[in-house]
Amino acid sequence: MELLAAAILGIVQGLTEFLPISSSAHLILVPWLLGWKTEGIVFDVTLHVGTALAILVYFWRDFWVLGRETLAGIMVGKPLGNPERRFAWLIIAGTLPAAIIGILFEKQVETTLRSPLITVFTLAGIGIVLWVADRRGRKQRTLSDFSWGDSIWIGLSQALALIPGVSRSGITMSAAMLRDADRTSAARFSFLLAAPVIVGAGMLEGWELLHAVRSPHLASAGVAAAAVPVEWPVLAVGVFCAAVTSFLCIRYFLRYLQRGSFLPFVIYRFILAAVVLLFYFRFR
Repeated sequence: MELLAAAILGIVQGLTEFLPISSSAHLILVPWLLGWKTEGIVFDVTLHVGTALAILVYFWRDFWVLGRETLAGIMVGKPLGNPERRFAWLIIAGTLPAAIIGILFEKQVETTLRSPLITVFTLAGIGIVLWVADRRGRKQRTLSDFSWGDSIWIGLSQALALIPGVSRSGITMSAAMLRDADRTSAARFSFLLAAPVIVGAGMLEGWELLHAVRSPHLASAGVAAAAVPVEWPVLAVGVFCAAVTSFLCIRYFLRYLQRGSFLPFVIYRFILAAVVLLFYFRFR
């Protein structure tokens, strides 16, 4: 994979990971439309590490406070002793469904649900869900009002993001707004909830990459990167582009939601679904 392709895919990942338009769909569609072959684990490591760095840097104060209060609560035997400790456990509880389902079914999803045609239905379907949630939700609740039920509900919805075209941010924000959260609170909870999953995915894929580099025989076991040398400059470009773009996307998207609606993203999802459907039948 050339440096330009790595930069383009890093930017695509950074823009689409946190906007409700599905990064997985775009990372399938962009190479498909441009006629590129995928690079397997190198792509995964590059993009997940970049977005993981961005979300950790942007929310570092939140994670520092939540981590500190979680440890303090455990030490003194009062894990839910203040709002910060309680919120930290809400994040943990909401993360578990996606983590468990991801570990159990990620490989099956990657091998059976990566058709561009599937993204047509998920792009349009979740677009409808996002529109309904934005229109029908009362938008009266903030992060301080979130309950255990909210956390589990949103966490279960996050597990659906394994399916290309769903969008982790799109489905979790929709789930939060259907529980009457305001747009900004829905987005912040979505991002904080996504951080452990994104960081965990980056670490796991990084470990697989390390094994692939050290053990070329893993190619026979299905590790794509083991069959070819890892081009570290390409990896660095992808990480950098994904990280910078993700950071800027989080920053300006949260500002936009203070006044803007999700309608532009709903429209975009329908347009993209129509374009993919057209290309699919034209080049079938």
